[in-house]
Amino acid sequence: MNTKIYTITNPQKQADELREAAQFIKCGEIVAFPTETVYGLGANALDGHAVKKIFEAKGRPQDNPLIVHITEIEELYPLVKEVPESVKRLTEKYWPGPLTVILPKSDIIPPEVSAGLDTVAVRCPSHPVARAFLKAAGVPVAAPSANISGFPSPTAFKYVYDDMNTRIPAIIDGGDCDFGIESTVVTLATDPPRLLRPGAVTLEQLREVLGEVYVDPAVLNPLADGVKAASPGMKYKHYAPKAEVSVVRGNKKEFIEYVNSHPTDADTILCFEGEENDMPLPCVTMGRADEPLTQSHRLFDALRELDETGAKHVFSRAPSEKGVGLGVCNRLYRSAAFRFLNDIKSTVIGVTGGTGAGKSTVCGELERNGAAVVDADRIAREVTEKGSPVLKKLAERFGSDIIAPDGSLLRHKLAEIAFSSAENTRDLTNITHPEIIKRCRAEVDALRGKYSLILLDAPLLFTSGLDKICDKTVRVTSPESVRISRIMKRDGISEDEAKKRAAAQTEEERLAENADITIDNTDHFVIPKSELT
Repeated sequence: MNTKIYTITNPQKQADELREAAQFIKCGEIVAFPTETVYGLGANALDGHAVKKIFEAKGRPQDNPLIVHITEIEELYPLVKEVPESVKRLTEKYWPGPLTVILPKSDIIPPEVSAGLDTVAVRCPSHPVARAFLKAAGVPVAAPSANISGFPSPTAFKYVYDDMNTRIPAIIDGGDCDFGIESTVVTLATDPPRLLRPGAVTLEQLREVLGEVYVDPAVLNPLADGVKAASPGMKYKHYAPKAEVSVVRGNKKEFIEYVNSHPTDADTILCFEGEENDMPLPCVTMGRADEPLTQSHRLFDALRELDETGAKHVFSRAPSEKGVGLGVCNRLYRSAAFRFLNDIKSTVIGVTGGTGAGKSTVCGELERNGAAVVDADRIAREVTEKGSPVLKKLAERFGSDIIAPDGSLLRHKLAEIAFSSAENTRDLTNITHPEIIKRCRAEVDALRGKYSLILLDAPLLFTSGLDKICDKTVRVTSPESVRISRIMKRDGISEDEAKKRAAAQTEEERLAENADITIDNTDHFVIPKSELT
């Protein structure tokens, strides 16, 4: 196949060339085009046959969903079932830009785009060439990164050409990409929203708009067995050079000490700018240590340069996981297939407390200071998602009225029934807890050696026996009147309903009196991290 190249430097003056390139999309073909994040490989998102050509060109598994690209928020409405206020707030602030939102899809989205999921990922790029091209195409365009599947995503035309020449009909050369890693992906099909792939729009920025946002465990860990990928970049080894990359955690001094103590295990180092002269091996750099945006801009280029130098075994410095750095770490760890060479000594802290006591406040504060959090409430939501075996058992026990027309759980309805008697509460626990406990244990194990402090936020820590995997336990308390008030405000329920929910945890509160540390969170007091470790 001959691949036609369109070099676009001025979209307005080169509108005819863009219309010609867009004609491929209209005819059911695929085109590579630049965005502000990475180059995309696009097809008409409403044409399942055309979308299949993307998977063929990339060699991409077809159970990995794609992102649909549009130019205006008005184009989102036909693609999804509804656009909640939270999405409007997000898009008002970050569209056009490097942010992808996931929502329940409408019937016009073919299964090839969503990998059979009932959701669709949509974003509105800001790159002027991308926007002009999409407008010329006149249809929403589904596009993953324009590279061979598994290789580093392309941030410049030359890398797209290396991977895709003769594989696809056309490539639009729009220069280098600004951010260098793919867009942030957040799903609003769950409550609360969940960050599935970090990027230039940070977790902190999402929380400013949305409030509570969970970080999916697969952001910094392999996707758990049996869990279906909800976003691109979650399931498989991604972004990988041919060289074997291994990550070494710690500061520069600790990194150099590790390299020197393993002199034959690597031939190249991936480090930060300005560190080359201090390293004992040849180096490729990936931005400045204190500027994550430079790391995101450089990372994929650096991974490709490793292969250009002939590197076989690479030791990589671990960036900070804060801000944009979380996105850099997500891509780097996946490129290394989560191969970490030096384990950190981890302390696991179990945190419990009656509903409304404020344990999430304690955990959130420590998370902002570098701790990892395994949230049992979040896991409880995941194990009861639509189609899950646990949800089926709940419906058999508590009735079909707890299931919404779309097959999802009506959580308020379940809570109303489950907390109406001690017997119902016990049955709810017996159905849900085995799977919740299994996943909590697995997530804690996956984080060991990566974080010095791991928090297991579990309302029934002692009742479930999860305290046995913890090094220390913390009980968070506050007066009953404060808790009831918080529950009413948080869940939008009456005082009587709030009291029923609070009363359901009396056994846990009795057992939690044996906790190693007690925190009175009446006024949102938070114990210093140093006192826990």
